[in-house]
Amino acid sequence: MIVKSEISIAALLLPVLMLIGASAPAWGTTYRLPPSGDEVVGEISATTVSAGATLIDIARDYDLGYNELVEANPGLDPWLPPTGAEVILPTQYVLPNAPRQGIVVNVAEMRLYYYPPPAADGAAVVLTFPIGIGQEGTETPLGVTTIVSKAADPSWVVPVSVRQEYARDGVTLPAVVPPGPDNPLGRHALRLGWMNYLIHGSNKPFGIGMRVSHGCIRMYARDVERLFHMVPLSTPVRIIDQPNKLGKMNGKLYLESHPPIASEGKPVADYLAPIVPVVEAAVAAEYIGEARDAVARITGRRSGIPESVAALRAVDSPEARVDGWVLQVGAFSKRANALRLRDDLAARGMRVSLHAHSGSGYCHVLVGPFAQREQALKALDGYVKSTGRQGSVLPAGQLDLSSECAL
Repeated sequence: MIVKSEISIAALLLPVLMLIGASAPAWGTTYRLPPSGDEVVGEISATTVSAGATLIDIARDYDLGYNELVEANPGLDPWLPPTGAEVILPTQYVLPNAPRQGIVVNVAEMRLYYYPPPAADGAAVVLTFPIGIGQEGTETPLGVTTIVSKAADPSWVVPVSVRQEYARDGVTLPAVVPPGPDNPLGRHALRLGWMNYLIHGSNKPFGIGMRVSHGCIRMYARDVERLFHMVPLSTPVRIIDQPNKLGKMNGKLYLESHPPIASEGKPVADYLAPIVPVVEAAVAAEYIGEARDAVARITGRRSGIPESVAALRAVDSPEARVDGWVLQVGAFSKRANALRLRDDLAARGMRVSLHAHSGSGYCHVLVGPFAQREQALKALDGYVKSTGRQGSVLPAGQLDLSSECAL
């Protein structure tokens, strides 16, 4: 990768960048979950362009999506990269802000994470795969569902809306496409609890890492085959939208930033405002200025590569010991309603928890805590701007933060 006027991402990431010539990973890379408190897995690596190869070829060779490879290598022609040019492989990930259970799909980074049940010895892992998602106008929906059925060599029952769309272009599609090389579902499909939405293979693998589907989640054939045999029915599936992911590793805070997903007829949400006060609350006070600059730089570049923001606040510091402040964004008599709001905010990248106010009988949806009231107020401002909802700032000591809601 060539960057003319600034330090390259490769230089920023040394010494973890492996420039010795990466070998292709196993399909669906498996990582041990990091120690408690850490939220970053994998390592950045690199390869060189062989004669005649495109970034689509390299993406397939290394089980990456096209868009994430382009994001990590700005300035490199994706169709005619020079032979011998260095290509950064974005194979390090901040884990999404979501429960580490079942399948988590982050549409912003076009990547699926699968958390299988821990092994008998307690060892826990995560597998991650690149995906293709819904194009503008037929976006992949956000929310929580489950795997309701699985099919090998599936037939594709073509939705009426898709047949009508093709008919407008003069193409007649059959009502059912049988199994075979022309089937867009590939050889394996996992049906979600939403009508007409699946996780499936594809007869057009170049679309992995792009917005190409009518809302389904596409995978490379070898990836979906592996997932198909691992995932049981009723596995939860959380589909979220987190272009900016924050994670801790080795005493530092890291930020991984991707371009936000545009939706037809809708303004792009402000995903940045809610994370700034979270960053300021997490890092050591003397590094807040440095952290603000880093956030601006990383979200401006949107390379999809985790980059260090600043050193974390010491756990035993006076600032860390205060009760702090929380942003209360909802109180519900039914836990199911609180869960819906929590999942919606988590899909936006906010760190959300559910707690019961002592003796109130209500389930409170909280963001925080923050060490300083000003940080909580800034989080409230970002929350209002990005969601249109209201909230309030309260001293953390007013709420019983030691117990989860059990309503």
